[in-house]
Amino acid sequence: MAAGNGETVSLRTEVAALRLRVLELERENQRLAQIASSCSCVSKDNFPSTLVADASLYGCDQEVQNNGKSHESRTSGHDCNVNGEGLDGLSKIQSKRANRAGHQVGVVSHCQKRLVALKIMYFGQRFYGFASEAHTEPTVESEIFKVLERARLLVGSRKESCYSRCGRTDKGVSATGQVISLYLRSNLKDPGGNVLDERSEIDYVKVLNRMLPRDIRVIGWCPVAADFLARFSCLGREYKYLFWKGGLDVPKMQKAASKFIGEHDFRNFCKMDAANVSNYRRHITDFDISAYDERSNNDELWAMNIKGSAFLWHQVRCMVAVLFLIGQGLESPCVVDSLLDITRTPRKPQYTMAPELPLILRSCKFDKVSFMSSSGLKGVRCQCRP
Repeated sequence: MAAGNGETVSLRTEVAALRLRVLELERENQRLAQIASSCSCVSKDNFPSTLVADASLYGCDQEVQNNGKSHESRTSGHDCNVNGEGLDGLSKIQSKRANRAGHQVGVVSHCQKRLVALKIMYFGQRFYGFASEAHTEPTVESEIFKVLERARLLVGSRKESCYSRCGRTDKGVSATGQVISLYLRSNLKDPGGNVLDERSEIDYVKVLNRMLPRDIRVIGWCPVAADFLARFSCLGREYKYLFWKGGLDVPKMQKAASKFIGEHDFRNFCKMDAANVSNYRRHITDFDISAYDERSNNDELWAMNIKGSAFLWHQVRCMVAVLFLIGQGLESPCVVDSLLDITRTPRKPQYTMAPELPLILRSCKFDKVSFMSSSGLKGVRCQCRP
């Protein structure tokens, strides 16, 4: 009899302990639900209470109710931080649910978005070019998209973002004015409107530069029209090629460079890409060779500034290579005339391209595009001189 009473007391104790545990779990769930409702872009009313903690911390604008009062919740592309509470647990829950559902981590799909252009500067020495290619890492483009996903600025997939790049620089080539365009998450209630409220919009420059490697910087952004594409909306591109004068005959090089100005067939000044290019005519608007006002070891730094509407693959480096041959006295300036005349020279002769490191994509020209900077550029120094 005594043994039976002991077992009854033990069972009652266990039941009481379980009830306390259930109450603790309910309180924890309520706390997580409150945190999620403060930073989720999905309305709490659309989910059962047990799944509220599952809402991802995308940081999109949403009006939520708190003690009967409506307020807006905004972020600048980072994980929400509500007094630092419950973030680790929520992140784990979010990750597990997302993996089970097959969602792409770092990509949001229910937020407002706007088409923006980003102006980018990078030092290309360690990169395998700008564009992402299979089995060639790192590239500038791949680093940028990694950060866009980490900052949760992408809305939908990369394909859905209408991504476009202005220039496709080669391995080792740098830029001070590369431009890309794509749809990014926006804080504006009416992203398609004409009024730009800079105070409420995400500071894209600051958010991205916090996460990008030091040899890539976003130096400006601008909202653009829905039909804008960085590649096809570009009116002109400018390249700069730096070189030490040494014993080069610069006047002869300048005479030859002037022959490039105008519209010509540049198939003898590029790397042939017959699979993708059928028209080799390009228009060069300016080709200037001038001193750069810098000396070292009794030598003088010079620069070639080349402007044109568009360029072929390796076109700038091929033109520079021929000018170097002229400057060294190995060719005369009239060789440019011969190479531009495809009837006289139907096939490109063999010659070595100029090195890639001194080449810089200086700027890209657009109509009615004015890039804005921010505090995200304070203390940033360009590693490739413009």
